[in-house]
Amino acid sequence: MDIMRTIRPNSPLSISARPIITRMIVSVLAVLVLLTGPVSAQTNTVSGAVRYVTDGDTFSLRGVERPIRVWGLDAPERNERGASAATSTLQRLVAGQSLTCRVRDIDRYGRIVGQCFLADGRDVAAQMIAAGVAREYCYFSGGYYGTCRGN
Repeated sequence: MDIMRTIRPNSPLSISARPIITRMIVSVLAVLVLLTGPVSAQTNTVSGAVRYVTDGDTFSLRGVERPIRVWGLDAPERNERGASAATSTLQRLVAGQSLTCRVRDIDRYGRIVGQCFLADGRDVAAQMIAAGVAREYCYFSGGYYGTCRGN
């Protein structure tokens, strides 16, 4: 963090150093996440029973401090059409289930971004996309689910 104090805010070095510092912060946060809750450091996963669903692409697991944002999934926001359908579909899909999520990132809100799977192996994002209540978040998924243009 001392590098930010020694560089003027708009100097070229400060602009080029920001992505490096951001990645370092994200890496530290990811390590902290791995040290809290039921986590397997070898496979970089979190797992547990679903505690509650926040919206169509976010939920919480028992024993995991941070909320889980489903990787590769873009569900309508609360004020958008289709939000309640996405939220209720996710609730029906995961309620009472034990999930395993592969940690892919920590988002700007401090949530774990995870590719999540039901106990039977089904991918949560793939199920939501197939149900037609959410879309693939192509910017982050890179076309993983095969619904992005150009696939």
